Amino acid sequence: MTLTELRYIVTLADERHFGRAAERCHVSQPTLSVAVKKLEDELGVALFERSKGHINVTDTGNRVVQQARRVLDQAGLIKDIASAGKDQLSAPLKVGAIYTIGPYLFPHLMPQLRRAAPQMPLYIEENYTAVLAEKLRQSELDAIIVALPFDEPDVVTLPLYDEPFVVLMPKDHPLAKFREISSEQLSAADLLMLGPGHCFRDQVLEACPDLMNKLSRKNPVEGLVTEGSSLETIRHMVASGLGISVLPLSACNQTYYPEGLLEQRPFKHPSPFRTVGLAWRVTFPRPKAIDMLSLAAGQCRILPRQAEA
Repeated sequence: MTLTELRYIVTLADERHFGRAAERCHVSQPTLSVAVKKLEDELGVALFERSKGHINVTDTGNRVVQQARRVLDQAGLIKDIASAGKDQLSAPLKVGAIYTIGPYLFPHLMPQLRRAAPQMPLYIEENYTAVLAEKLRQSELDAIIVALPFDEPDVVTLPLYDEPFVVLMPKDHPLAKFREISSEQLSAADLLMLGPGHCFRDQVLEACPDLMNKLSRKNPVEGLVTEGSSLETIRHMVASGLGISVLPLSACNQTYYPEGLLEQRPFKHPSPFRTVGLAWRVTFPRPKAIDMLSLAAGQCRILPRQAEA
């Protein structure tokens, strides 16, 4: 059974005449007749009642023809999908980002991508690194934006930008008198951190190993650790005077608060930072879409220019 044979029986059912059906299918009448008979033999049932100069469709034939129409419609959709695929910037692009990147990058990325590829809708999602990695493997996402290194089989990564960590604190906090902060100074302060499962928490602990004692509660008199569910929540808690926090620079937007409420300080050299990168499957069939995404991300200005230098 072939799509050509299905097209023949649908046309014959419409025309009820072998000659006209053959003409519509751009074949000779004997070719069409042989193909229809071959299909009937294969199915073991008569689809048409033949009489001199007239064709009737049998009851079974009607059901077969109806199904054949559906099959041909679906086959046409495959061609439409393939045709759309030739324009790599026409289909939606599904992009994920970790929670500590998405809220700060996406507001800048979407306008850039809209200008660069106005016909390509952007579907976005925020989640943990492990969840995004699984969705990337399962093709539920086309690309993800994570902190590098990101090592996954058959996945390509591209660094986008380096982002320093800074210390955010209330303006009247004792550490505000210092121009730079060392990791040791954080040990005696009430610290606000993300909870387990966030890769940024792990990056902070790696950059500030003295904080491990605080988390293990070996030195409870030297300050407490309060865990928040998101960087936004932590920033609000800092603004309310509950403590200080280590944040990526992009998350330190203070425009929500009255001037003079918060202060941020860089770390002493060497300042900890993270590399934000793009990851996608090596088999992803739309490289132009990835190129456009990386270009748009590279043009985003989410960090002060002095931090990018």
